Amino acid sequence: MEPLKLGMITKKIIWGGERLAREYGKGTPGEKIAESWELTDRADGVNTIVSGTFDGMLLSDYLNAHKDEVKKGWDGERFPLLIKLIDAEADLSIQVHPDDEYAAAHTTDLGKTEMWYIVDAAPDARIIYGLKKKYSAAEVRAAIENGTLEELMNYVPIKKGETYFIPSGMVHAICRGILIAEIQQNSNITYRVYDYNRRGADGKLRELHVDDALAVIDKIEDPSAVRADANDELGIIAKCGYFTVYHFEKAFTMTATEESFVHLLCLGGEAVITWNGGEMNIKKGESVYIPAGFGEFAVSEGADIVVSTL
Repeated sequence: MEPLKLGMITKKIIWGGERLAREYGKGTPGEKIAESWELTDRADGVNTIVSGTFDGMLLSDYLNAHKDEVKKGWDGERFPLLIKLIDAEADLSIQVHPDDEYAAAHTTDLGKTEMWYIVDAAPDARIIYGLKKKYSAAEVRAAIENGTLEELMNYVPIKKGETYFIPSGMVHAICRGILIAEIQQNSNITYRVYDYNRRGADGKLRELHVDDALAVIDKIEDPSAVRADANDELGIIAKCGYFTVYHFEKAFTMTATEESFVHLLCLGGEAVITWNGGEMNIKKGESVYIPAGFGEFAVSEGADIVVSTL
């Protein structure tokens, strides 16, 4: 059992920029990359291990052979989390994700609750974070049809270092000029409500999913009340039934118990991970999977790291 450094999976989408290639070593210089999947075990993207004994092995093959290193008793059916870096050079579509119940009934995927850590943001950056107030499905549909949906959205100015929790059913969008670390359920189901009449690479308007979206939208009256439980003293920036996320800009020690793996995503700087019997460097743009049951490890100062567990 050893920590596993992971290679990323990159995704090109119409709104992506060049920062992930330029600043984080993803892809090739000048390449426009929307998302870098830092922890993924899905049919549409699986990490490759790029260190140690298992160098070159797909993470899915490793986990199938070491199921208890996800968490004790894991059945191997679906890996629980998907972790990304997201570079929004342009606005993302206004969208919503289903909960587990709706996803099970209408898709082959999970529902999607997620959280965002704002890695960087332009001075005028903002996000769409729910609706301004409670609206009926009929009111939302009418606004979509009339092209006035943006008038119903709750726009929130943001800055570097903030955290936002987005439960399933909450309308949201990342707007231009934002770099985000996203921790989410392992799902890729997005229902687009509005996409600014943009056309895809094929020249056609990008598909909307209005009926599905209206079926899952939770009309939240007070978006500011939607937060995951956090605990600054412990470094916790988000905690819910699907994940717990920490943020550290100093040295720290943790224990990977049998209850969950630990994932480290380095957003800046460089540090050394040490444990009984070994050490490993981690630097900006790198990602490390520490197996469940691994025990105690320490990370030196010098790095900006987001840590995720179940």
